[in-house]
Amino acid sequence: MSTGYSVAVVGATGAAGQTTLRILEERKFPVRELRCFASERSVGKTVTFGGEPVTIRRIDPAEFKGVELAFCAAGSAQSKEVAPMIVRAGAVVIDKSSAFRMDPTVPLVVPEINPHAARAHQGILACPNCTTIVTVMPLKPLHDAARLRRVIATSYQAVSGAGVNGIEDLRQQTLAWARGDAIVARHFPHQIAFNLIPAIDRFGDNRYTGEEMKLVNETRKILEAPDLPISPTTVRVPVFTSHSIAVNAETERTVTVEEARELFARFPGLRLWDEPAENRYPMPILVEGQDDCFVGRVRADLSHPSALNFWVVGDQLRKGAATNAVQIAELLIR
Repeated sequence: MSTGYSVAVVGATGAAGQTTLRILEERKFPVRELRCFASERSVGKTVTFGGEPVTIRRIDPAEFKGVELAFCAAGSAQSKEVAPMIVRAGAVVIDKSSAFRMDPTVPLVVPEINPHAARAHQGILACPNCTTIVTVMPLKPLHDAARLRRVIATSYQAVSGAGVNGIEDLRQQTLAWARGDAIVARHFPHQIAFNLIPAIDRFGDNRYTGEEMKLVNETRKILEAPDLPISPTTVRVPVFTSHSIAVNAETERTVTVEEARELFARFPGLRLWDEPAENRYPMPILVEGQDDCFVGRVRADLSHPSALNFWVVGDQLRKGAATNAVQIAELLIR
């Protein structure tokens, strides 16, 4: 292809990297040249893009010469090292890790919510945490209409949020249970099959986990509401794909259930799926593979006149990671 962009994907063999390649294809992003990178053990292997094999390269400054746009789908430690190197080579980096999210010089972007933030980039743009993206999508229309006063969010997070090792842990444990073998936890600190783990990431001094504080700090940055009170709980659940969040949102002005449903239905990237009498509400198994976030179970808070409860589900590998990153790239080239 003679037109388009020279694109790099770092972490191309991981779950997020593989999904990024798939989304680039699906959305027909104008890729003139694709360079793929991963850990040393993957160098020389191939991934598929556009029906053709692409060889995994070694991460080296010279390998990024001529790259215009790079997606970093690696861990935060690697991103801190690699992203500035790629920028020095002349590319714009869209990073999916937590490395730069709270850096005041780096825009934290969800294109449906704060596209204007992308204009201020200095070579690096950050994708929010996957749980944050799914949670903030329905919060934005409420915030614009009635100003959020307080948010309580409890997430039920799929194992693929922990990468390929999380997927394999659930798969192997489920197979072991079916065979009657002993269940061994290899990646998660406890058995995840047929269980819930009410802690994701390390605990801080305030007894909240890193994952919970990401939800607090990133939501405030995206909504440009630095003092918004947010109370988070994150739970790992035995689901392969799609994060679910139970949200209680208090607003300055009372928003009726009917108004909230209209706000959600009109907001780009959200789909209202809310017919409880017909058992129609978002579930991970239905949302997997979708780019939109689905919201339902919209109801008034019985304990507070200006609060609503709702349930939102999003495929965290797509909108929660890869799709959001590709949408940022589309925003940049526009």
